[in-house]
Amino acid sequence: MGLAGEPDTGREGGRVARDTKLVKSAGEHYVCAELARREWAGSLTRDGLARTDILAVHSERRTPIEVQVKAASVAPSWPVGAKGLLPAISEREWFAMVHLGDPAQKPRCWVLPRDHLAAAAWLTHQAWLYDEKAKPGTRNAPVERARVEPDCFSAYEDRWDLLSLPTPEVPVMLPEWMRGAVAKYGLREGHPWLEELPEWASNCSRNL
Repeated sequence: MGLAGEPDTGREGGRVARDTKLVKSAGEHYVCAELARREWAGSLTRDGLARTDILAVHSERRTPIEVQVKAASVAPSWPVGAKGLLPAISEREWFAMVHLGDPAQKPRCWVLPRDHLAAAAWLTHQAWLYDEKAKPGTRNAPVERARVEPDCFSAYEDRWDLLSLPTPEVPVMLPEWMRGAVAKYGLREGHPWLEELPEWASNCSRNL
Protein backbone atom coordinates (compact mmCIF):
# COMPACT_ATOMS: atom_id res chain seq x y z
CA MET A 1 0.00 0.00 0.00
CA GLY A 2 1.32 3.44 -0.82
CA LEU A 3 1.86 5.91 2.00
CA ALA A 4 0.02 9.20 1.81
CA GLY A 5 1.44 12.59 2.53
CA GLU A 6 5.10 11.55 2.38
CA PRO A 7 7.44 14.05 0.72
CA ASP A 8 8.99 13.13 -2.61
CA THR A 9 12.72 13.29 -2.03
CA GLY A 10 13.49 13.04 -5.72
CA ARG A 11 16.04 10.31 -5.06
CA GLU A 12 16.07 6.55 -5.10
CA GLY A 13 19.17 4.40 -5.15
CA GLY A 14 21.33 7.52 -5.48
CA ARG A 15 19.63 8.70 -8.66
CA VAL A 16 18.16 12.18 -9.00
CA ALA A 17 14.62 12.51 -10.37
CA ARG A 18 14.21 14.01 -13.84
CA ASP A 19 12.81 17.44 -14.56
CA THR A 20 9.11 17.33 -13.69
CA LYS A 21 7.99 19.00 -16.92
CA LEU A 22 9.95 16.48 -18.98
CA VAL A 23 8.51 13.63 -16.94
CA LYS A 24 4.97 14.90 -17.55
CA SER A 25 5.67 15.37 -21.26
CA ALA A 26 7.24 11.91 -21.60
CA GLY A 27 4.27 10.30 -19.85
CA GLU A 28 1.73 12.06 -22.04
CA HIS A 29 3.52 11.21 -25.27
CA TYR A 30 3.92 7.60 -24.19
CA VAL A 31 0.18 7.33 -23.58
CA CYS A 32 -0.54 8.93 -26.96
CA ALA A 33 1.73 6.40 -28.65
CA GLU A 34 0.06 3.46 -26.92
CA LEU A 35 -3.36 4.82 -27.84
CA ALA A 36 -2.32 5.18 -31.49
CA ARG A 37 -1.18 1.56 -31.54
CA ARG A 38 -4.75 0.63 -30.62
CA GLU A 39 -6.55 2.82 -33.18
CA TRP A 40 -7.11 5.80 -30.88
CA ALA A 41 -6.29 9.21 -32.35
CA GLY A 42 -5.09 11.24 -29.38
CA SER A 43 -4.44 14.96 -29.04
CA LEU A 44 -2.72 16.73 -26.14
CA THR A 45 -4.82 19.49 -24.59
CA ARG A 46 -1.73 21.46 -23.44
CA ASP A 47 -3.37 22.47 -20.15
CA GLY A 48 -6.33 23.94 -21.98
CA LEU A 49 -8.90 21.58 -20.45
CA ALA A 50 -9.31 20.91 -16.75
CA ARG A 51 -8.72 17.31 -15.59
CA THR A 52 -7.82 16.16 -19.10
CA ASP A 53 -4.39 15.87 -20.72
CA ILE A 54 -5.40 13.86 -23.79
CA LEU A 55 -8.57 13.80 -25.86
CA ALA A 56 -8.85 10.76 -28.11
CA VAL A 57 -11.31 9.29 -30.60
CA HIS A 58 -11.34 5.69 -31.80
CA SER A 59 -10.80 5.52 -35.55
CA GLU A 60 -13.56 2.95 -36.16
CA ARG A 61 -16.09 3.32 -33.37
CA ARG A 62 -15.68 7.13 -33.13
CA THR A 63 -15.86 6.82 -29.36
CA PRO A 64 -14.34 9.82 -27.52
CA ILE A 65 -12.40 9.50 -24.28
CA GLU A 66 -10.72 11.92 -21.87
CA VAL A 67 -7.45 10.84 -20.26
CA GLN A 68 -5.56 12.44 -17.39
CA VAL A 69 -1.95 11.31 -17.22
CA LYS A 70 0.08 10.98 -14.03
CA ALA A 71 3.74 10.25 -14.67
CA ALA A 72 6.54 9.25 -12.31
CA SER A 73 10.17 8.86 -13.24
CA VAL A 74 12.10 7.04 -10.51
CA ALA A 75 9.80 5.71 -7.80
CA PRO A 76 6.37 4.49 -8.96
CA SER A 77 4.41 6.79 -6.67
CA TRP A 78 1.96 9.48 -7.74
CA PRO A 79 0.40 12.40 -5.84
CA VAL A 80 -3.29 12.50 -6.68
CA GLY A 81 -4.16 16.05 -5.64
CA ALA A 82 -7.54 17.56 -4.88
CA LYS A 83 -8.77 17.37 -8.49
CA GLY A 84 -7.85 13.71 -8.73
CA LEU A 85 -10.30 12.94 -5.94
CA LEU A 86 -13.25 14.51 -7.76
CA PRO A 87 -15.83 12.14 -9.26
CA ALA A 88 -16.20 11.75 -12.99
CA ILE A 89 -18.69 13.97 -14.78
CA SER A 90 -18.88 11.77 -17.86
CA GLU A 91 -18.69 8.06 -18.65
CA ARG A 92 -15.44 8.51 -20.58
CA GLU A 93 -12.99 9.89 -18.00
CA TRP A 94 -9.82 7.88 -17.44
CA PHE A 95 -6.50 7.98 -15.65
CA ALA A 96 -3.26 6.64 -17.11
CA MET A 97 -0.65 6.16 -14.39
CA VAL A 98 2.75 5.98 -16.07
CA HIS A 99 6.01 4.84 -14.51
CA LEU A 100 8.85 5.78 -16.83
CA GLY A 101 11.58 4.06 -14.84
CA ASP A 102 14.89 3.18 -16.47
CA PRO A 103 15.14 4.74 -19.96
CA ALA A 104 16.53 1.42 -21.20
CA GLN A 105 13.27 -0.32 -20.25
CA LYS A 106 9.72 0.06 -21.51
CA PRO A 107 7.54 2.27 -19.29
CA ARG A 108 4.72 0.68 -17.32
CA CYS A 109 1.17 2.02 -17.35
CA TRP A 110 -2.02 1.38 -15.43
CA VAL A 111 -5.29 2.40 -17.10
CA LEU A 112 -8.36 2.88 -14.93
CA PRO A 113 -11.56 4.94 -14.72
CA ARG A 114 -11.43 8.20 -12.79
CA ASP A 115 -13.88 6.97 -10.15
CA HIS A 116 -11.75 3.86 -9.52
CA LEU A 117 -8.63 5.94 -8.99
CA ALA A 118 -10.47 8.42 -6.74
CA ALA A 119 -11.74 5.55 -4.57
CA ALA A 120 -8.30 3.94 -4.39
CA ALA A 121 -6.64 7.21 -3.37
CA TRP A 122 -9.25 7.98 -0.70
CA LEU A 123 -9.19 4.49 0.83
CA THR A 124 -5.40 4.24 0.75
CA HIS A 125 -5.07 7.57 2.50
CA GLN A 126 -7.65 6.72 5.15
CA ALA A 127 -5.98 3.38 5.87
CA TRP A 128 -2.63 5.15 6.19
CA LEU A 129 -4.11 7.93 8.32
CA TYR A 130 -5.77 5.59 10.81
CA ASP A 131 -3.15 2.84 10.89
CA GLU A 132 -3.15 1.60 14.49
CA LYS A 133 0.54 0.71 14.23
CA ALA A 134 1.54 4.31 13.56
CA LYS A 135 2.77 6.52 16.38
CA PRO A 136 -0.09 8.75 17.60
CA GLY A 137 -0.01 12.27 16.20
CA THR A 138 2.45 11.49 13.40
CA ARG A 139 -0.05 11.13 10.58
CA ASN A 140 -2.22 14.16 9.90
CA ALA A 141 -1.69 14.99 6.22
CA PRO A 142 -4.95 15.96 4.45
CA VAL A 143 -6.38 13.67 1.81
CA GLU A 144 -5.44 16.18 -0.88
CA ARG A 145 -1.86 15.02 -0.31
CA ALA A 146 -2.72 11.38 -0.90
CA ARG A 147 -0.30 9.32 -2.94
CA VAL A 148 -0.92 6.04 -4.71
CA GLU A 149 1.41 3.23 -5.75
CA PRO A 150 0.97 0.28 -8.13
CA ASP A 151 -0.29 -2.08 -5.44
CA CYS A 152 -3.39 0.13 -5.23
CA PHE A 153 -4.47 -0.88 -8.75
CA SER A 154 -2.11 -3.59 -10.03
CA ALA A 155 -4.85 -5.42 -11.96
CA TYR A 156 -5.26 -2.42 -14.29
CA GLU A 157 -1.76 -2.63 -15.77
CA ASP A 158 -1.84 -2.34 -19.59
CA ARG A 159 -5.64 -2.59 -19.61
CA TRP A 160 -5.98 -0.43 -22.71
CA ASP A 161 -8.79 -2.74 -23.79
CA LEU A 162 -11.03 -1.24 -21.10
CA LEU A 163 -11.12 2.08 -22.93
CA SER A 164 -13.77 0.73 -25.28
CA LEU A 165 -16.24 0.53 -22.38
CA PRO A 166 -18.26 3.27 -20.70
CA THR A 167 -16.59 3.58 -17.32
CA PRO A 168 -19.64 2.43 -15.28
CA GLU A 169 -19.35 -0.92 -17.11
CA VAL A 170 -15.70 -1.44 -16.20
CA PRO A 171 -15.31 -4.15 -13.53
CA VAL A 172 -13.82 -2.96 -10.26
CA MET A 173 -10.41 -4.61 -9.94
CA LEU A 174 -9.10 -2.76 -6.91
CA PRO A 175 -7.60 -4.87 -4.09
CA GLU A 176 -10.11 -6.87 -2.08
CA TRP A 177 -9.21 -5.06 1.13
CA MET A 178 -10.57 -1.84 -0.33
CA ARG A 179 -14.07 -3.27 -0.64
CA GLY A 180 -14.15 -3.85 3.11
CA ALA A 181 -12.53 -0.48 3.72
CA VAL A 182 -15.48 1.31 2.08
CA ALA A 183 -17.69 0.23 5.00
CA LYS A 184 -15.04 1.37 7.49
CA TYR A 185 -13.91 4.66 5.96
CA GLY A 186 -16.63 5.55 3.47
CA LEU A 187 -15.78 7.49 0.32
CA ARG A 188 -15.35 11.14 -0.55
CA GLU A 189 -18.55 13.14 -0.78
CA GLY A 190 -20.03 12.92 -4.27
CA HIS A 191 -18.46 9.60 -5.20
CA PRO A 192 -21.03 7.53 -7.15
CA TRP A 193 -20.29 4.36 -5.19
CA LEU A 194 -21.86 5.94 -2.13
CA GLU A 195 -25.24 5.28 -3.75
CA GLU A 196 -24.49 1.67 -4.59
CA LEU A 197 -21.24 -0.24 -4.24
CA PRO A 198 -20.42 -2.10 -7.47
CA GLU A 199 -19.33 -5.71 -7.64
CA TRP A 200 -15.63 -6.41 -7.15
CA ALA A 201 -14.09 -8.65 -9.81
CA SER A 202 -11.38 -10.99 -8.53
CA ASN A 203 -10.30 -12.16 -11.97
CA CYS A 204 -11.10 -10.32 -15.17
CA SER A 205 -10.50 -11.47 -18.70
CA ARG A 206 -9.03 -9.05 -21.21
CA ASN A 207 -11.61 -10.23 -23.73
CA LEU A 208 -14.36 -7.85 -22.69
